[in-house]
Amino acid sequence: MKNSIIAALMSISFILSGFTATGFGKDSHAGYYYPEAQTTETYISPLSTIASVSKRSRVGFTVGLNAKQLKRSYPPGYHLFAKGGQAQKLIIIATEEGRYNTLYRLRALMASLTATARKSPLFTETDSPEELNFLDLCKLAGFTQVTISNGKDVTHQIFVV
Repeated sequence: MKNSIIAALMSISFILSGFTATGFGKDSHAGYYYPEAQTTETYISPLSTIASVSKRSRVGFTVGLNAKQLKRSYPPGYHLFAKGGQAQKLIIIATEEGRYNTLYRLRALMASLTATARKSPLFTETDSPEELNFLDLCKLAGFTQVTISNGKDVTHQIFVV
């Protein structure tokens, strides 16, 4: 009986160790692609994920955005990639020192990405594209987490629901 109780407590402890204070699973990408998040938020989108999106389409989304950056006459200021078992985590990392080194600069990058998103066919076909933002596009594509970092010491994580 005593061994059963100890085993049960160890199982519960193991299960709970995978949860952070926000209630989401441990971030396995922190410490590898970016430092631990200093700030987090939850964004509730008014949109639903498109039923036909998949891991492949999310990876294609990041490939397309990166390809647009590489066509410019200057090096990209950040890289985007999809991670997670279903590529449901969008990661955006700055590539230059001193860039996007505050929460406000990270949010300005999100605003810039919003301007780009509003030109997408997904947004132009909606009734009010001016009311949507980049996180809404992420929701449509099935991303559940967006992490933005300067790649050095500032990371902000957004849980998209």
